[in-house]
Amino acid sequence: MTTPQPPTDDPPLRADAARNRERILAAAEEVFGERGADASLDDVAKRAKVGIGTLYRRFPTREALLAALSDARLLALADASRARDATHEPLEAIRAFVIALVHHASHYRGLATSLGAVLHSGTPGCHASGAEGQRLLLRAQQSGAVRQDVTFDDIVCVVTAVSLAVEQGGSPAARIPHLVGIFLGGIATL
Repeated sequence: MTTPQPPTDDPPLRADAARNRERILAAAEEVFGERGADASLDDVAKRAKVGIGTLYRRFPTREALLAALSDARLLALADASRARDATHEPLEAIRAFVIALVHHASHYRGLATSLGAVLHSGTPGCHASGAEGQRLLLRAQQSGAVRQDVTFDDIVCVVTAVSLAVEQGGSPAARIPHLVGIFLGGIATL
């Protein structure tokens, strides 16, 4: 099952532009993996063997580049969440989704600080994961498991906070479920 993609008015890329885009993405994956999401975009362009202007034509902001790199992982995250929907109660479904999103936000050091902007970037993966998170939240609120005043932006803020706590070394990744549980205890109506 695939996620419906938001419509796009973007024309298909020329072959050379598509190759440059792929080289930039591959270089960014390496550079961000080595140095974190705040690594120099000049270094990304150099590793991709393109000019910085080419990088900015394809990805006008760092968040646009991070969103493109995150796209496949976020699509998979949304698909996995929908696949387990029938077997999880609403609060447990949100727990699993939030834990998966924290793991995603920890993919590169520093990604968590841009997570909100990345999720609003409009790529298919960002659209799918945002829609899935909102769907899960609404389902939990309609079941009475989660307070009505909680928004998806609140969840993104908590994902960012937990990701930063893990990233800063204060909490090992194994503590993610515990930290998410503390958050869910605060939003649960039970």
